Amino acid sequence: MRSRPPLRSAAAGIIIAILAVLVLAADQLAKTVAIDTLPPERVVPVIGEALQFYLVRNPGAAFSLGEGVTWIFTIALAVVAAIIVYLAVRRVRSRLWAVVLGLLLGGVLGNLTDRLLREPGFPVGHVVDFISTPWMMPAIYNVADIFIVSMMISVAILVLVGLRLDGTRETKPARTPDAGAADDAPSGAEPGTR
Repeated sequence: MRSRPPLRSAAAGIIIAILAVLVLAADQLAKTVAIDTLPPERVVPVIGEALQFYLVRNPGAAFSLGEGVTWIFTIALAVVAAIIVYLAVRRVRSRLWAVVLGLLLGGVLGNLTDRLLREPGFPVGHVVDFISTPWMMPAIYNVADIFIVSMMISVAILVLVGLRLDGTRETKPARTPDAGAADDAPSGAEPGTR
């Protein structure tokens, strides 16, 4: 089976941009609907205790950590977004990396939009969280968070399996026949003698 040629820079950028816009739109739409329809800080069961809605505005990071330094999260999100855009333009040629980075960028932009545009104001806006799955984790999160976490796991997997941004795979150095014979020789014996 022939492998597909690597993406051109423009194609990778287009994939990343389209996916990022779709995730950003889905995240902001879900947050708008949550704000318009959910009572603040009251549990709304969706599927019993497996899935609940609980609308909060989070000034901090995960588990509301760092509530007093919201601006730091704004800078961190902006830096991550800039790195992804740089990679999209300069390095990404793999379709899989383009998809993963596009979805990750969309999640990052979703929460960055909240930090920049929501109350109490630029650049310390509170992120709208409303999804709760108490059986899985004691956190309340949003659509952007789902994409950020799942795509960070995907990035780790791609790195572990050795898929590079350009679509090539890392290869382990091949063992030479002499090296293999030396490894198989009984201890104390010289390579090539048994």
